Amino acid sequence: MQDPNADTEWNDILRKKGILPSKEKLKEQEQAEEEREQQLLQQQSVVKTYEDMTLEDLEENEDEFSEEDERAIEMYRQQRLAEWKATQLKNKFGQVLEISGQDYVQEITRASKDIWVVLHLYKQGIPLCALINQHLSELAKKFPDVKFVKAISTTCIPNYPDRNLPTIFVYLKGDIKAQFIGPLVFGGMNLTKDELEWKISESGAIKTDLEENPRKQIQDQLMTSIKCSVPTRSKDSDSEDD
Repeated sequence: MQDPNADTEWNDILRKKGILPSKEKLKEQEQAEEEREQQLLQQQSVVKTYEDMTLEDLEENEDEFSEEDERAIEMYRQQRLAEWKATQLKNKFGQVLEISGQDYVQEITRASKDIWVVLHLYKQGIPLCALINQHLSELAKKFPDVKFVKAISTTCIPNYPDRNLPTIFVYLKGDIKAQFIGPLVFGGMNLTKDELEWKISESGAIKTDLEENPRKQIQDQLMTSIKCSVPTRSKDSDSEDD
């Protein structure tokens, strides 16, 4: 294909017919394009200069900005502000909230639609409940975007039997997505924080960095220990039996 910018007889004919722009208009278009590219590079340079500034730094130095700086910085300011708001929304919890039955609807069923809620029903004087509360406090710090809540069982569910404690319900959009009821589900007082984290992660409420179920490792070690402790029959004893 022939270059439309070349100085040829054919291109001159096309320019006269109005099919191609005149040389003057073509130069004007090229010059305008170069100016736009230069302006974009300047804006990018300004943003790069101030990209390490906090929102407070941008406020303090705004008197030093030119009009072009202001436009570039305003775009960057809005971007940083949106990122900050998103971070604040995700990290809004970080601890276990104690509630009563009166708070149940507000804190559980009316929680934001995109927020997972982990509710622990417990009672004082039950050692496994105390252990799980301790583990949940650590998990709440590790997963601050998840709402961890605890409540004395009978304040939320009247006459809830103690044999079902501890109980953990996992909610999303007000619906129960998983439930863990009774001491056997948790494996008793040998329950570790990692095991509880894995169990809750299976509901989808948290994204664990654990590569496999910690309980499986314990089971594998237990089976290995059992196999090693079982006496094996020697060939001599077998021959004597014969």
